[in-house]
Amino acid sequence: MAAVVNSASWQPQEEGFREICGLLEQQISHSSDKSQIWHQLQHYSQFPDFNNYLAFILARAEGKSVEIRQAAGLLLKNNLRTVYKSMTPVNQQYIKSELLPCLGAADRHIRSTVGTIISVVVQLGGVLGWPELLQALVNCLDSNDVNHMEGAMDALSKICEDIPQVLDSDVPGLAERPINIFLPRLYKFFQSPHASLRKLSLGSVNQYIMLLPAALYVSMDQYLQGLFVLADDPASEVRKLVCAAFVQLIEVHPSFLEPHLRNVIEYMLQVNKDTDDEVALEACEFWSAYCDAQLPPENLREFLPRLIPILLSNMVYADDDESLVDAEEDGSLPDRDQDLKPRFHSSRFHGSDVEDDDDDIVNVWNLRKCSAAALDILSNVFGDEILPTLMPIVQTQLSTTGDAAWKEREAAVLALGAIAEGCINGLYPHLSEIVTFLIPLLDDKFPLIRSISCWTISRFSKFIVEGIGHQKGYEQFDKVLMGLLRRILDTNKRVQEAACSAFATLEEEAAEELAPRLEIILQHLMCAFGKYQRRNLRIVYDAIGTLADAVGGELNQPNYLDILMPPLIAKWQQLSNSDKDIFPLLECFTSIAQALGTGFSQFAEPVFQRCINIIQTQQLAKVDTVSAGVQYDKEFIVCCLDLLSGLAEGLGSGIESLVSHSNLRDLLLQCCMDDASDVRQSAFALLGDLARVCPIHLHPRLSEFLDIAAKQLTSPKLKETVSVANNACWSIGELAVKVRQEIAPVVMTVISCLVPILQHVEEVNKSLIENSAITLGRLAWVCPELVSPHMEHFMQAWCSALSMIRDDIEKEDAFRGLCAMVKANPSGALSSLVFMCKAIASWHEIRSEDLHNDICEVLRGYKQMLRNGAWDQCMSALEPPVKDKLSKYQV
Repeated sequence: MAAVVNSASWQPQEEGFREICGLLEQQISHSSDKSQIWHQLQHYSQFPDFNNYLAFILARAEGKSVEIRQAAGLLLKNNLRTVYKSMTPVNQQYIKSELLPCLGAADRHIRSTVGTIISVVVQLGGVLGWPELLQALVNCLDSNDVNHMEGAMDALSKICEDIPQVLDSDVPGLAERPINIFLPRLYKFFQSPHASLRKLSLGSVNQYIMLLPAALYVSMDQYLQGLFVLADDPASEVRKLVCAAFVQLIEVHPSFLEPHLRNVIEYMLQVNKDTDDEVALEACEFWSAYCDAQLPPENLREFLPRLIPILLSNMVYADDDESLVDAEEDGSLPDRDQDLKPRFHSSRFHGSDVEDDDDDIVNVWNLRKCSAAALDILSNVFGDEILPTLMPIVQTQLSTTGDAAWKEREAAVLALGAIAEGCINGLYPHLSEIVTFLIPLLDDKFPLIRSISCWTISRFSKFIVEGIGHQKGYEQFDKVLMGLLRRILDTNKRVQEAACSAFATLEEEAAEELAPRLEIILQHLMCAFGKYQRRNLRIVYDAIGTLADAVGGELNQPNYLDILMPPLIAKWQQLSNSDKDIFPLLECFTSIAQALGTGFSQFAEPVFQRCINIIQTQQLAKVDTVSAGVQYDKEFIVCCLDLLSGLAEGLGSGIESLVSHSNLRDLLLQCCMDDASDVRQSAFALLGDLARVCPIHLHPRLSEFLDIAAKQLTSPKLKETVSVANNACWSIGELAVKVRQEIAPVVMTVISCLVPILQHVEEVNKSLIENSAITLGRLAWVCPELVSPHMEHFMQAWCSALSMIRDDIEKEDAFRGLCAMVKANPSGALSSLVFMCKAIASWHEIRSEDLHNDICEVLRGYKQMLRNGAWDQCMSALEPPVKDKLSKYQV
């Protein structure tokens, strides 16, 4: 098959041409054996000129069908991604020379495929590697032949989309940047009679809003005039791009729109009602973008009476909304695999700043959700000001009767949920009535009204729980609780999902107030557990875990455990070690173990053992899938490490016998060295938890654990792995207070990592700073003789960090370190005395009597040391509240 290649004329051989066309024909037919064809194509791709054949078929095989030529082009594109850079220059050149003449091909599909390949070649070789390309594109754009103009525009638009920066850079041999050559031509196409050219040219310019090259900056007025001309374009694709441009401009360069803002807002109001939903959706993004850009609200205020009714009418379900189909689905039908959303387990984290997930009302983004999100944001910006416009419409929609109007009623309930946060003050006097009105809707005949009512009620959880103190409020709380529990047992999957999520929100808010109703709650949740299909089972697990977190030790009663544990254990025994459905169960057990404390010990042994087995199997699968018998998936390891942490936290020293009869120590060491950061994150969390309850079992490999933990603090990518560093740092501190002097060999290494973190607080998150300050203090407490000689280097930054930490045991340890260091080296803190006083004043109260006395002693010592008015001078530098706080320590 290898044809003779000389640069002037590579020619395909008839036989090779026929075979490859035959294969492509099989590839696009539906009945063929895909894996066999794939192997044959792999075989052909060994030949150095295989891609030349593909280019030839795409460009010149006039007798073949467009489908075959397109298939050759797509295969060529995929091949070039991997082999282009290693191809001989002759073959690269041949392919490029075949592509350019096809820019004006008669068939649109061929032109489009060629445009895609050209963009890939430019991605791989740059503009400089293809000097003829720019001239060819310019010639086609200027040709006045529709096919040539469209082909070049298609290629150009793909380059702008994939690698816009390439056209905005200097090219040796060119007097100006390519974008300067193309931009005037793109503007000209804004007025083309061909919709495809208007669309491609506008889409291309839009790609440069973020980069804002000089050429666009100086021609911004021309661009904006062009947008206003295209604003009422008959083609909806073009109107959509106009909206997208205004949304991007308001996000990144609002100043350009300021002189035209009224016109833009007027236009957006008009297209927010566009007959094409995609255009309306793009327009609707404008309102959130405007508020997120923190532009002055008053520019939008006068438009609210017109905007809010549009948003409300767009919140009504469209007839083709996929949720309407889903809503008919019966809860007894098993889920298909594609119904199961990928789930993400977030690794265990020790510290203060864990972000909460936002309430997510189902998945696909559409006009209804975008409108509800806009209303939510507007309610947060304008607060109760929107109520006079909004509430009359909501009330009218809620009072409509009859089956035909159910979608309007549903949208009104959604609107109440959307404004629950922003307008809470204005709604407050009426909340009791609103909730009373919503409760019966939980039993509405329309499943989507039942599901949205669950969500909206959950948005008022805080208010509902606050009312528990008085009779009427308690009755309302009870009705909500029972109403949601009924809905958890709904026959409709969509309602089950909404009810479980709403109930989890209520649980978090109500916490121990749930205790009196635990039995009935558990009965409902376990009943759901028995009847739900796979997808919603995950949400029940979450509701059970949240319940355990909320009520804590209250759960530890035999009658409750008899309801809760048998179904979970049965499920636990039924799932295999490689079944991903075990993840949510592992998470659920983690919460239960922490809540039950030592009460979990009767269930602990099989749970502990299984976690060990899963981690072992997965570590084997990582190096040898065949003998492990499962595919490697790190999430199994992460979930098991987190459950072991939950056991350590719940059982306390009761976990010791389990650890001593296992190889957990060696497995954990391996996990601490894993290349995946989320595995390391959970491993260091477990290391710290084990250090607290059974340090003796870590002893034989203590120095290795400490070395690896210290390494996490110097990672060059600290920003990306900050959660790993955070947990590693915390675990070193936990080990230090347990093993005391034995930590001495790594103390200076760790201190040298912690000090830079404390000195550059603006670069890392709050939690890492707190943990660094605490760990430094703990090391100083156990080894003051090692740390104190260096204290002047870090004292100010350290004391500033300490003063931000809330009162707790860990803060006590850190201050014990402070006192120990000062006693060992009093002069080391002299220059930072003001900072030290502020740190001491940050305590509300020190519960530990001996720490309180230590601090008194330290301050008295300095007062005696600083004679001749030096102490008073130091005191006068402190704010009055700080001085007041210090008076507790008798100075």
